[in-house]
Amino acid sequence: MYRSGGSAGPADEGGQGFSQPTLDSFGTPLREVTFCVVDLETTGLAADACGITEIGAVKVKGGEVVGEFSTLVNPGESIDPRVTRLTGITDEMVADAPGIETVLPMFLEFAHGATLVAHNAGFDIGFLRHACELTDTRWPRPPVVDTVVLARRLTEKSEVPNRRLGTLARLFGSPVTPNHRALDDARATVTVLHGLIERASGHGVVTDAELSEFCRAIPSELQKRKRHLADGLPQGPGVYIFRDADDRALYIGVSVNVASRVRSYFSAAEQRRRLRDMLASAESVEVVECAHRLEAGVAELRLISGGKPPYNRAAKFPEHRSWVRLTEEPYPRLQVSRKPPAPGTPRLGPASGTQAQAAISAIEAALPIRSCRTRLSPKRMSPTCVLGEIGKCAEPCRHTVSVEEYGVLVEQAASAMQGDPAPIAEAVGERLAELAGSERFEAAAERRDELGAYLALAASSQRVRNFVAAGELVAAGRAKGGGWEVAVIRHGILAGAVKTPPRADPMPYIAKLRETSRVVEPVDDVLDAAHAAEARLLLDWLAKPEVRLVLIEGTWATPLNGAERMDGTVPHDPNPWRR
Repeated sequence: MYRSGGSAGPADEGGQGFSQPTLDSFGTPLREVTFCVVDLETTGLAADACGITEIGAVKVKGGEVVGEFSTLVNPGESIDPRVTRLTGITDEMVADAPGIETVLPMFLEFAHGATLVAHNAGFDIGFLRHACELTDTRWPRPPVVDTVVLARRLTEKSEVPNRRLGTLARLFGSPVTPNHRALDDARATVTVLHGLIERASGHGVVTDAELSEFCRAIPSELQKRKRHLADGLPQGPGVYIFRDADDRALYIGVSVNVASRVRSYFSAAEQRRRLRDMLASAESVEVVECAHRLEAGVAELRLISGGKPPYNRAAKFPEHRSWVRLTEEPYPRLQVSRKPPAPGTPRLGPASGTQAQAAISAIEAALPIRSCRTRLSPKRMSPTCVLGEIGKCAEPCRHTVSVEEYGVLVEQAASAMQGDPAPIAEAVGERLAELAGSERFEAAAERRDELGAYLALAASSQRVRNFVAAGELVAAGRAKGGGWEVAVIRHGILAGAVKTPPRADPMPYIAKLRETSRVVEPVDDVLDAAHAAEARLLLDWLAKPEVRLVLIEGTWATPLNGAERMDGTVPHDPNPWRR
């Protein structure tokens, strides 16, 4: 294990002392800067595939409005009805509007010499730049301020649940409510901009140069000053952990060359603001050396889920993953739960809550199992619901089926999770054909997506369960530069790893590794979401063409009627039923 840190040397690494800044480096006071706050309405989200339907802009200086610009734009294409419902802009409204080739020069003239401001600036600036390309117009490359970026740095979750324009407009008391029309949204953004600039002044931001630097999360000088944290780190595979002054883990990553990867965080190539924020608090880097990249990947998973470092996102909360399970009551139903089901009980997962609920919808569409949350008693009847009235539920609430008869449905639902998915797929397929025949294409697409989610989740769950139940596996993959990357896997857990030297017989190393590897208690299915994540990582490695199985103790097999044979059979065309 390596750790680098300690105090940094002087900021002037060349030893020539601090340089005297020029007058230009201080920038222009914000009260003297002209901002052009712009908002666009478009036919879609992709700048290279959609058109602009409206431009609204407000020019402000010193807190005062000095001009406004507003016009509809004929995009040269039909507006999606969903966009019309959002913005209220119809094809008829833009039919006589000027095209972008006419509007763009007018807007650029209006914004000339100003700093452009937008809420989620990447969207609006992306469309404007693409419009310049289409009309063979030179993009003037003005300074840009994104109020979303500023809001992330200057507002807290305790005061706003998100950084949407409407939320921030309410926070800063905008007299204009955003309504997805360009000029009104631009006016609301002006209020947000002024509120954020006032907060930024409390951080010493008083010029446009300081505002630009503030938007970059940390000064580049700080990034250079902390380069020493990458000194002396090992060149091989491993996990690196950025820690703060209190030795708390801030961020955990993995690399086949730790030294090179950690150095990259202190280069100009690192533009992620979240990680540059992390560097501002980092005081040391700890490295856990690993035998090879697979062991490093597994170690990263375990460390992130165990330590939950604030600047990591993926794999941090495996306990938040969802499971599909049957409730424990006389008339069970399917439910989404974050609590792993008891070992040996039917289940699907872990998955996102959305995928789990979609899988339940597919099973419920095929079986008349109840979906209501009422706790039913075999001794007392309960009111029925609309699903029972239309024949989509067996109505155990009315005792139309006995507990034993209803148990047959429960067994079919359990089989759908643990075994053959064909009955569910066939039943949903018949429903899809009915919907397509009546031209209910949106409903058909929903059923198709639910079936796809169910098949994918069933295949993944069964694949992992079969892998975990297999017992011990030993596998080896060719290492770069020669030798083998060997792994001992026991019940879906990496129990040991070694890299053998080039041109050496790997078998003695494998025998020794098996003797010294971690003891794992036998299980037939994953214990929790963290176990499942590790098993899936190992399965992905085993599927690589350069990896070879050395031995298996136990049985690793996939049933012929399992869900894996059907995964991927659902078409993904947005409207496959329109023929």
